[in-house]
Amino acid sequence: MSAPASSTPSAPSGDVVIRTIAMPADANANGDIFGGWLVSQMDLGGAILARGTALSRVTTVAIDAMAFLRPVCVGDTVSCYAKVLKIGRTSLTVSVEAWVHRFAESSQKQVTTGHFTYVAIDPEGKPHPVKR
Repeated sequence: MSAPASSTPSAPSGDVVIRTIAMPADANANGDIFGGWLVSQMDLGGAILARGTALSRVTTVAIDAMAFLRPVCVGDTVSCYAKVLKIGRTSLTVSVEAWVHRFAESSQKQVTTGHFTYVAIDPEGKPHPVKR
């Protein structure tokens, strides 16, 4: 499903947390990348920001507000941009945007966005307060 050009931002928001190339092994028979692969990349990128912010190990506890705007194709360079939206006592909510740069095009296009919630955990896996 494509979104109208006016409803999607023209530039990413946040810091680059991960960048990779969509490969054929991650695609369906039509050459579109599986949504689960993209969510995985976004979760990894969001966790990088959450871990650096909490100065601790983190685990994903929720993913919400996902909106897929356009497909990712084999060969696209996928960049995930993240920013912390909220810090609670033991949790952090991170907004993650996925953008693609298609080989034959000169501009980036946003493909999805989502909110990921992570909890700071100790070495035993128990939640602990986010370090400030």
